[in-house]
Formats: sequence, C-alpha cells, structure tokens
Amino acid sequence: MQTKAFSYLFSISYFGARYKGWAIQKGQPTVQGKLERVFRFVLGNDDFTILGGSRTDSGVSCRHGYFQFFSKEAIDWTVYLASLNENLAGEIQLIEVREINRDFNLIEQIEAKTYRYYFSTGSTHSFATAYMATLFAESDIEKMKDAASLFRGEYDFRAFCTPSVNKSNYRREVISCRISVANDFQGEFFPKNQWMMEIKGKGFLHHQVRKIMRAIWYMGLGEWKREDITQRLENPTQDWEKIPAAPAHGLILWETILKTD
Repeated sequence: MQTKAFSYLFSISYFGARYKGWAIQKGQPTVQGKLERVFRFVLGNDDFTILGGSRTDSGVSCRHGYFQFFSKEAIDWTVYLASLNENLAGEIQLIEVREINRDFNLIEQIEAKTYRYYFSTGSTHSFATAYMATLFAESDIEKMKDAASLFRGEYDFRAFCTPSVNKSNYRREVISCRISVANDFQGEFFPKNQWMMEIKGKGFLHHQVRKIMRAIWYMGLGEWKREDITQRLENPTQDWEKIPAAPAHGLILWETILKTD
C-alpha cells in the first residue's frame, strides 16, 4: 500500500531495443531503472515510487503507455518535465503528466491494451530490422488473416504463453485480432510489403502476443492448419509442443486505454 500523499499519472513512450524490458533487473538496463535514475538526478532525491501500467518484455517498444508516480511532496512538473526528457535522451519520452487521486489504481483502471506486431514478407534492409521482423519464405496472407480471427474471444491461453509456477489463471479475452497492411514506417530503408498483427485485450500473459504471432505465421507458411490453433484453444492443458515467441523487436504496445479516459 502506498503511503505517499501525492500521486501523478505520466503517459510515456519508449524505444525498447536497448532495454531488458520495463521491470528493474539487477545489472540490466531497463525502462523503469532508467526512469528512476533520471528522476533521482533531476529531482535531487529518491523519495518517490514508480508503478508501471505494463511490464513489457525485453526489446519491446511502447508508443502509448502509463506509469504512476507517488511522492511525499507536491511537485510542479512544469519546472522539471523538459529536463527529465532531456536526460532521458529521446529513447524514453514523457508525453504528459497530471495529478490524480492517491487512491487511483493504475492496473485496475486499464480498460484495454492494443499491441501491433510488424513484419515483412520480403527482403528487409538491416536498418529496418529494429522495427519489424522478416519472414524469409513465401507466405499466404489470407491464411494469416483467417488464423488471427481464431484468437478472438475468451480462452485459456496457456498453450500460447510462457507459463509461470505462480500463475493459476490463464483465461484472457482477446477483443480483436487482425492482420492488415501496415504503412506506419516509411522511407528508403523500409520494405513496401509491410504487414502487422493488431491485437486488443484488457491484459495479456507473458509472451502471449508474440506466440500468437508465431502461430499465425505457421498457418501462413503452411506448417499449421486451423485445427492446430483451435485444438490448443479448446484443450489448453494437453501436453502441446512449445511455440517459440516471435522476435521482440517487431512488437509495440500501441495504445493503452483507461476507464477514466
């Protein structure tokens, strides 16, 4: 339970390629770790607590996320925001901040999250590989679209995540999941045949989005049929062969929607 009197809600974006995810890990560069170091430097104290709204994996980026900041004293962020962003050096950006009630619970207030996974079905310049994965074989996009539709709904997704001994509930609802043409990245280094998976839900399990992406690729490559997905959704506790997660660099937390928005 937080005892600090003042609470602030920050919206944030970051390029995750150089970070080992959001959560602090000893001896590793993480988004939360960088935030805490910069806040300590700019504010001149460490009497604060940061609570993230999404624990993104190593290498995953975020276009629109949130974190909650607790402090004992009121803070005029107009004095500090520019300096914070300058010291975060661009890879992490604080978009805006507002004071909120101390009882506000960020995790409970998240209504939905949208992730986008970008990939190319042709050759990709090495400069573009920080933003999208590449399929090096001929792929059937229509089959991928069909595969994506199978994940919509509420299921036990333990066959499409990395299970944990501390987790007992693997039921999650996927509000929408689709494959479509992508045009968010433009320029001479980006391929013309860009695609993305866009998936929306209230919350996701560890590696769930990346394993769903891999399963969709399997169908597009002709390695799986529809039954390979539906059977895993209908019989999640069966001893299925593990699905490797798709590479992290194609994944972006695109949007976070709060109930109060």
